[in-house]
Amino acid sequence: MTASAFDQGERLHCLDGLRGAALLLGVVLHATLSFFPSQIWIVADHEKSVWASVLFFIIHLFRMASFFLIAGLFGHMMLKRRGAMGFIKNRLIRIAGPLAAFWGPVMGGIIAVLVWNASLHGMTAADAPPPPTYDWTNIPLTHLWFLWVLLWFYAALVIGRAVVTRLDRAGVLGRGLDRLAGGLIGPWGPLALGAPLALALWLEPNWIAYFGIPTPDAGLVPEAAALVGFGLAFGMGALLDRRRDLLARIAAWTPVYLGLALGAGTTALMLSGGPTPVLTPMTDPAAKAMTAAAFGVATYAAMFAVVGLALRFWSGHSAVRRYLADASYWIYIVHLPLVMAAQVVVQDWTLVWPVKLAIVVVGVTAVSLASYELMVRHGFMGRWLNGRRVPWRRARLGAPIAAE
Repeated sequence: MTASAFDQGERLHCLDGLRGAALLLGVVLHATLSFFPSQIWIVADHEKSVWASVLFFIIHLFRMASFFLIAGLFGHMMLKRRGAMGFIKNRLIRIAGPLAAFWGPVMGGIIAVLVWNASLHGMTAADAPPPPTYDWTNIPLTHLWFLWVLLWFYAALVIGRAVVTRLDRAGVLGRGLDRLAGGLIGPWGPLALGAPLALALWLEPNWIAYFGIPTPDAGLVPEAAALVGFGLAFGMGALLDRRRDLLARIAAWTPVYLGLALGAGTTALMLSGGPTPVLTPMTDPAAKAMTAAAFGVATYAAMFAVVGLALRFWSGHSAVRRYLADASYWIYIVHLPLVMAAQVVVQDWTLVWPVKLAIVVVGVTAVSLASYELMVRHGFMGRWLNGRRVPWRRARLGAPIAAE
């Protein structure tokens, strides 16, 4: 794998596919929650398994860090090509717009499933607790929180690049950033990136270690640990767009990253409760520090590992992978109420949990894909979400659509 394979002019099919896979894995991630050994989810299946919680742990360890690294790379690429105003307009349409448009319907769907599930268990309105009072500190962003956090990072990217452009006329700072990016690619990279994340996790007062980087799904100001953890990944992606040659180096280091991820990830899993998750905040400072350090290294080692695997094995064009990457945005937006509804349907079935999990994941993905094909891809929503509408008369699997 040579550096020229990831030239600035080449489409990064591998990272486009990985971004789609990260979003689609959200369906699997949320589907596992009803099978946890202890109830943490609205829908609690009769089948319980520690392996369901381990599957959640593995996916959660690398999924969003990888997504934000790719978002940083593609975001920096678009900012260079379109300029600040073009970039801002595009991100308002493609990121802020869907958040504003779909948050209400998604929240309504979640509430509808909650009411339905409660009624199946014989509960009435009189049994329900009083509704919470929402303000900017606890508004439920649901799984769409990633769109809100992306807007924070995009704003930082625009401001940061403008500052560097204005102050760095001689290019000294830019060359320093490029050297920094090069210095972070290697076995030491997860250690260097993991140190700030470990400190942020250790300082988080209510950190539940099993969930790693806390997802900022409630409140308009993300937690510091989430900003640090995902922000470092996003920033690393932006630096990699400046140094596309480093992608080949990541691919070369993939086996080492996998080994680091396995070792640090296993350590983090055991320190946070093992297969049976401990779902209370850590209180012992020393144990918390060791666990946070393990998560810091494991998160970025796993991130680089899956990026390296994509670079090594997904570098060519695939019509199926491209189609799924295009569909993944829509699927992720609509999937959570559908997953919860499917979990309600299967919760009392006398089947083993892997079969139930497969039914939920395949069923929700099939319904979401059908709605994407019939309602989104070939109409105005396809242009809105994917950047280009694919006309029915020219529709074919893998028809080109703009990356951003």
